[in-house]
This record gives sequence, C-alpha cells and structure tokens, in this order.
Amino acid sequence: MTDLNNTQYFKKVQDTEIEVGEVLRYVNDALKEKGYNSVNQIVGYIISGDPTYITSHKNARSVIMKVQRDELIEEALTYYLENKLS
Repeated sequence: MTDLNNTQYFKKVQDTEIEVGEVLRYVNDALKEKGYNSVNQIVGYIISGDPTYITSHKNARSVIMKVQRDELIEEALTYYLENKLS
C-alpha cells in the first residue's frame, strides 16, 4: 500500500519525436478517407489555428496539434522549393 503522507514522484513519458512531413502525410490520408479536400482543410487549420478543420478520424486532429503551425508551413514550403523549383 502506498504511503499517502510522502511525496509521490511520477516520471513523464516523453512523446517520440514526430516528423512534420509524417504528420502532414498522416493527416492528409485521414482527411481524404473522410472525403475532405485535404489542402483546403489543412490551410484552414494553419491560417485560423482552429483544430476543427482537421477530422478526428484516426486521431488526426491530435496528431497535427503535436507540431506548431509554422513548422507545417516551413515543411510545405521547403518541399515545394526543393522539388518544384529545382
């Protein structure tokens, strides 16, 4: 039995590092599965910060909120510049 008079210590479980590109791919797939225009929905989320633009299907809303919106823009822009303009 635990002694409730002593301070309890808990170890924080670290989230595994998640790649922004993987987040975008995962969320894109979930949105398409639900029949949404994934580009419009992700752009709406990035501009407004409103997570309801992202479906909760397959936990996509929670997944996209693990990265900052500016990181999503950076990833998309980097991909575009490296692959479309080169």
